[in-house]
Amino acid sequence: MSKPVDPGLFPAPALPLGRRHLLTGFGLTALGGSLAGLAASARADDRQTQSAPHATDAPVDGVASPNDTVAYLGVHQAGIVTPRPANGMVASFAVLADTPDALETLFKTLTARIAFLTVGGAVPQLDPKLPPADSGLLGPVIRPDALTITLSVGASLFDERPWLAPHKPRHLSRMTRFPNDALDADLCHGDLSIQICANTQDTTIHALRDLIKATSRQLVLRWKQEGTVPVIAPRPDDRPESARNFLGFRDGSANPDSSDAPTMDRVVWVGRQDGEPAWAVGGSYQAVRLIRNFVERWDRTPFGEQERIFGRTKITGAPLDKPDGHETDGPDYAADRDGRKTPLDSHIRLANARDAAAQENLILRRPFNYSNGVTKSGQLDQGLLFIAYQANLDRGFIAVQNKLNNEPLEEYIKPIGGGYFYTLPGIIEASDYVGSTLVAAARGVSP
Repeated sequence: MSKPVDPGLFPAPALPLGRRHLLTGFGLTALGGSLAGLAASARADDRQTQSAPHATDAPVDGVASPNDTVAYLGVHQAGIVTPRPANGMVASFAVLADTPDALETLFKTLTARIAFLTVGGAVPQLDPKLPPADSGLLGPVIRPDALTITLSVGASLFDERPWLAPHKPRHLSRMTRFPNDALDADLCHGDLSIQICANTQDTTIHALRDLIKATSRQLVLRWKQEGTVPVIAPRPDDRPESARNFLGFRDGSANPDSSDAPTMDRVVWVGRQDGEPAWAVGGSYQAVRLIRNFVERWDRTPFGEQERIFGRTKITGAPLDKPDGHETDGPDYAADRDGRKTPLDSHIRLANARDAAAQENLILRRPFNYSNGVTKSGQLDQGLLFIAYQANLDRGFIAVQNKLNNEPLEEYIKPIGGGYFYTLPGIIEASDYVGSTLVAAARGVSP
């Protein structure tokens, strides 16, 4: 029998900092590991939301580096308001743990692997008679490559464990079908979702295989979806742009400002005032949707009709009532009450009416495009890996999606999978583990 490898034993070398790192200050604590550095980690949360690019800005060619590091330590988990790199995936698992001790072991194992993979280091060389310590996909030295790994738990984790059920977040539920959905049961729900983002696809796949190997007795993979974000050329004025989806429109233009910490506290993060279990403070609700795009039909649709369906110009992303403006300009619906410029049933107008009531429904989008090959009917299997974070799932994604029911865009899209999850609070000390507050609550220990 082969000897198991301790997931926390891989050493981390002193890697040079990437350009993103120099711009944002991410990861200094993860590399240093000193107590002073750990204290700086909490402050790094503020820095990243003050100076980092927005979550849905398109990655710019020539900026990413294999040495880019995003600190995994912080009040909130990385991979939510941190800049979105060019590659991402969501993998959903069934959890086998049936006691608080077993759940703690799982979370500790995952945290140890996150700590190593997001910092990088040399892969141990084992006895050739044993399985290798690593897949070898990235070579003998692992580079961080802006890797983030974000852990979230599903309603079934609580519902199927009486000792955990009393601690389920108030708004966490099993995703139900909307009118335009054609949900595939094999692509829905899960006890645990793991979002993995990085500069390159090899890094996300390497991380997934590493996590699966380290938790082979604790997790069973149920489904996964990979995606990408188009990398754009640098603009002369360095003004950021939102990335485009496979329908050719910019995606995320109306996102709330992820660099505005007070806005993120209101829109994304669960606080003590939200009436959630105490262990959940600092977390967020994650909505995942696999949305297939009927691109062949879309590509045969007139250009003007496409713009009216979205309510934006296709070239620049500016709202239709400000065609010479910028994608971040807000439409003036008060001056266009009959929808002559921006149709009343356009996607952006239904999703966000730009009034006081709509402020309660804001969400932070972090989507990726996916391309899975060809369907059995000979059509391209392409679409959107939609990921959104919010402090209240009912007021956030569910409310917005209900506004979008029967919109004209539905003729060109079909949601086929996904689920709702609760993203666990972050940790600020390397001696802690993600999920520790939930395990403590299950044991009857107040956080």
